[in-house]
Amino acid sequence: MNHRGKGFGFLITFILMFLFWIFLSEQISSPFHLIAGVISSALVAFLSHDLLVKGKSEKILLKSWRLFRYIPWELWQIVLANIDVAYRVLHPKMPIDPCVIEFETSLRGDFALTTLANSITLTPGTITITVEPRNGKFQVHAIAKEPADALLVVQTMQKKVAEVFMETN
Repeated sequence: MNHRGKGFGFLITFILMFLFWIFLSEQISSPFHLIAGVISSALVAFLSHDLLVKGKSEKILLKSWRLFRYIPWELWQIVLANIDVAYRVLHPKMPIDPCVIEFETSLRGDFALTTLANSITLTPGTITITVEPRNGKFQVHAIAKEPADALLVVQTMQKKVAEVFMETN
């Protein structure tokens, strides 16, 4: 990567880290806290910009925007899964039928596979056990057949992650 690409990667990483810091911080009105956020974000960007952004050719801004749009959908899925798990636990018959499923996805990018694995694990009732990056094979534990079918049959989560990272699914 050329020097210009490194500056671009640093800038994008710094902006994302600083926005994340502002999102998590409760004290953005204090100059001390803003300066601490800038310094922390710059340090993280300096140390890790090449992990997040490899160059302009990867359409990082478009992927970042798509990921930003994906997050509310994932948060809604977490809410729905929480309700489902609460129902299963509080139901007198406890309709829990744990299972381990395996499926393959066409996703191959590191960020795409990591995003899918984390999305599955963040959703209550499912947890990613293993991921084989070479063939996109996932092994997932599910609390019951319905959450497992959502990953095997409907594949909405895989399709949305593929859209974010511009990979076919």
